[in-house]
Amino acid sequence: MPARRDLVVIGGGPGGLVVASVASQLGLKVTLVEKSDRLGGDCLHSGCVPSKTLIRTARVAHLMRTASRFGLPDCEPAVDMGAVMDRVSSVIADIQVHDDPERFRGYGCDVVFGAARFTGPDEIQVGDDLIRGRRFVIATGSRPVIPPIPGLDEAGYETSDTLFHRRDLPRHLAVIGGGPIGLELAQAFARLGSRVSIVEQADQLLPAADADIAGCLAKVLAAEGLALHTGTQVTAARRDGDSRQLQLGDGNTIECDRILVATGRQPVLHDLGLDVAGVGFQRGGITVDRRLRTTERHIFAIGDVCGPYPFTHMAEYQAGVVLANVLFRLPRKADYRVVPVVTYTDPEVAQVGLTENKARAQGIDCSVTTFPMADIDRARTDAATPGFLKILTSRGRICGAGLVGAHAGELIHELALAIQLRTKAKAITELVHAYPTYAQIHRRTVNARYAKLFYSRKTRFMVRLIKRLWP
Repeated sequence: MPARRDLVVIGGGPGGLVVASVASQLGLKVTLVEKSDRLGGDCLHSGCVPSKTLIRTARVAHLMRTASRFGLPDCEPAVDMGAVMDRVSSVIADIQVHDDPERFRGYGCDVVFGAARFTGPDEIQVGDDLIRGRRFVIATGSRPVIPPIPGLDEAGYETSDTLFHRRDLPRHLAVIGGGPIGLELAQAFARLGSRVSIVEQADQLLPAADADIAGCLAKVLAAEGLALHTGTQVTAARRDGDSRQLQLGDGNTIECDRILVATGRQPVLHDLGLDVAGVGFQRGGITVDRRLRTTERHIFAIGDVCGPYPFTHMAEYQAGVVLANVLFRLPRKADYRVVPVVTYTDPEVAQVGLTENKARAQGIDCSVTTFPMADIDRARTDAATPGFLKILTSRGRICGAGLVGAHAGELIHELALAIQLRTKAKAITELVHAYPTYAQIHRRTVNARYAKLFYSRKTRFMVRLIKRLWP
């Protein structure tokens, strides 16, 4: 009979690594099981890290091509896609050091590679070995969704899981899906020299984003030469030698030499033996309560496998919730009211709290204030003027914010903190913001919100009265 472990973590991605690291360093007997032959998960090997590395290289190429904006001669970059992918691999390798199995074994964590399957509520099998545990955390992540398009398998396609292994630059890349992953990679390849077409079945790119913000980004992408097909879908695909063809529902046809499928991700549930363990699940993922307990309360789930957001920062946050419940028996519950969401296009798109449509749908009476990035001096110096900030306020407090513009992913956190602390919006105007910085857009937007009140006839009348009291 195998020894019973205090905690068994299934999945070596960001969430699972946080749980295993902290729990083992605090003295629990922990076993970490990873299906692949390396730790780090999709984020490190096929998600956040490689995509953001590629995006940065593509941005440099774009800066070279448009250097005249800065008073320098334009220069068409000679793109060696093999060298670009070598850089992507090197960045992954640099970060992989932090996820070295020996580092976790040094904490006292037992690291096992292989596919895990529950054989009962308190036992899993990995290969020929049985591992028993008092507590379990399922963190198996997600995989790309492949839509049932006739002929797609025969035509051949890439996903974010395979794209970074290719060392040639496509002449024409067709991207199926206009969400964050599709748009980030589409713009990156366009800037590296590919002709790019995007097909999105919703009426706008980034269907979950504010319509005004998504529209602003669409204008930028179109200006860079990307062909945008919204409000339609791919009805069929076929291959003729090295050429592919996508037939669209609106009657258009896209000729390309490579297809990228970016239509979302689905939780990895297959072959885990969840039914044997008594763990409830649906198509959208494992069923959990706010403490992230499954239907078997000694088994927890975190990250993409249970949702509700497929982000690395969400998996790490949920890991903290689970650790509080497992290690300290604190009934900590997950709170998803304030979750920053960022799309790393150029300009970036960031959202936190409610969108305008969601606020209206919930019957929340809110005021909407926008301010253009073009009126921020730092954006002018950097030739980064596209975009704007939209702030929603209700009863004087910020309840939502959306930003499209340079460094939006960094800027959104000041607003996220304001929402989390339920801070009055005017507190932002009272905070000194360094000049010239992009962060001044927060203060300028809130100032615009109160400008009419500040310069109203009532305020002017009060000033005249006070003036009469001057000595």
